[in-house]
Order: sequence, then C-alpha cells, then structure tokens
Amino acid sequence: MAGIASVVALLSKPLGGFVGDRGYRFQAMILGNVLGMVAGILYVTSALIGNLWILAVARAIHGFSMGIFFPSSLSTAVELAPEGRVGETLGWRGMMFSLGNIIGPALGGYISDVLGFVGAFSFTFTFALIGAALVVPVWISEKRIPHLRKAPEGRANYSELFRSYFIAASLALFFFAFSYAGVITYLPALYKVIGLPQKIFGFYMMVIGISSFIMRLMGGRSADRMGPIPVIRMGMLLVIAGYVVLLIHKLPPYSYASAVLIGGGFGLSVPAMQLMALAPLPSRIRTMGSSVYTMFFDLGMLGGQVILGYVANLEGYEGVFPLLPLLAAASLITVHAPLILGGRRNEG
Repeated sequence: MAGIASVVALLSKPLGGFVGDRGYRFQAMILGNVLGMVAGILYVTSALIGNLWILAVARAIHGFSMGIFFPSSLSTAVELAPEGRVGETLGWRGMMFSLGNIIGPALGGYISDVLGFVGAFSFTFTFALIGAALVVPVWISEKRIPHLRKAPEGRANYSELFRSYFIAASLALFFFAFSYAGVITYLPALYKVIGLPQKIFGFYMMVIGISSFIMRLMGGRSADRMGPIPVIRMGMLLVIAGYVVLLIHKLPPYSYASAVLIGGGFGLSVPAMQLMALAPLPSRIRTMGSSVYTMFFDLGMLGGQVILGYVANLEGYEGVFPLLPLLAAASLITVHAPLILGGRRNEG
C-alpha cells in the first residue's frame, strides 16, 4: 500500500513538470493540495468501512498529488529567490520539508493513538487544505512579482536539460538516495531481527531529521557564496563518515553519532545539489528540470530498496552496510564530473 503512492508520484512527475512549464505553477500546487484533500476523505472512508481497495485508490491519488505539486514547488522557489540568494531560498524550503518530516509522523502517531486512524486521516485533509490556502495569496499577487510577470521566452526545448551540471547533480542525488535507502530500509530490519524495539529506529530517524533541519539553511547560504560543488563535497564527506560510523557502531547509543553526521551531510548537500541542477536552467524548462531531478531521488530510493534487498538475502542485513560508503563516494565523484571533464560552472 505504501509503495503505490511512490510509484504513482514517480510516473506523474513529468506531467507536473509539463504543466508548470506552461505557466501553471501555482495552479499545479493548488491542485496537488486539493487532490491531497480528496485522498484524505478517501482515507477516512476506508477507515470507517474497513475497505482496503478505497485505501489503495487514496494512496494512488495522494501519489499523483505529490507528482503534480513538487516540481512546481521546487521551481517556484528558484523563480522567487532574490538575486544571489537562490541557495538560501532552497535552504529555507528544505527546512520546511524537514520540519514536516519531523512533526508529521510524530503528530500522526499521537493522533492515531488518541483518536484512531479516522482522526489521523482527518488531519491529512486539514493540512492539505492549509497548504492550498497558503498558495492562493501568492497566486493572486503573481502579476506583481517581477520574477514571474514576464512569460518565459521561447518554446520549451527539453533537450536543454542535457547539461553537464544538471546531469551530474541528478546522478549524484541518485547515488545518495540509493545509499540512504539502505539505512531507512535495512537498519530497522536489523533491529527487528535482533529484538530491539522499533522506537529506537524512530529516534534514530528523528536525529537525522533534526540534524538535516539545522544544516539546510547553512548549506544553501554557503552554496550561494562558495558555489554548490564545495558544499556538496563537504556534505557528502559527512555522509560517508556517518556511514563508516554506522558500519562500526550499528547499535545505540553510538549509532546516533552516525545519524548526526548523515543528517548534517544531507542538510548541507541537498540545497547545494538543487542549486547546481536547477539555477542555471532557463525558466521555460525549470519545472520539468525539477521533475526530472526529483525523479532521480525516487529512482535511487526504489533501486536501493530492491538491489540492496538482494544483497541482504545473500549476506544478511549486516552485509548491506559496507556498501553504503562506496555508494556515497560514487555520489561525491559524480558531482565533480563537470570539473573533471572541464565543464563550465554556468552553462547556457
């Protein structure tokens, strides 16, 4: 059931990018939230009558809503950023995303304990409604925003996405997501096998989330000053260090040191990768660029879960963790490919 949303989101992101590049970014964000409200109603219905088919349809609609919403959300952040502060703006956006990932599961778990699944699912509708309401004032004032007042020049030519920095940033994100999937999928599986309660992994993920939240703004601002590649380099070295610590200390309390390093590296790298991939793109293709770029994260997560699953079947869950620093190192090397091959920092 959980996988339905991820697959549909992956497949629908190109449509979200196409719609956004036609000048309907705000409408796409509102539609994404409205579809989230529809999914919330279906979640409540499925909980009330105990129908899994309705739940499956709700998951598919929720996935479609994410595919429509996220490309326009990311590209609009770049469009609205003040001159020279694109990385900082992406950092603020990333902080809000991290905050949602920290608060959402905790709040959902608490509400479901107190009010049951019907109460928890009702909040899905409520938060989607708030999300749509927050977009509407910006949409209304769109004509007064200098960045968005002019229509994109020329026709969208998606072959322009074949730029060295865009490809390198997207592939680096893929390898990072591939490695990160190993942590979030097989560390809790290892804990379950050895008899540890799942709340330990929940706390581990909370530490990652808090560390990432703290470092996002620093990563974005640093990328504005230094350029994205040095910041990504620093972030991925922290991630590699975190994976090495996890390889040595998989159990608490020392494992939490790896969570701090991985989360901090994540927080530094992600805004810088987004800046590297999206800022140089022409406005007329930036939303499709956002959709393709985020698809590499989805593909990395899916590929990591599947391929590392084969490793776990052969070597056990502990056999997965020695591969994680190598995958992160592949991300680090890939992001330097444009420099190694002599690419220019700002193409086009």
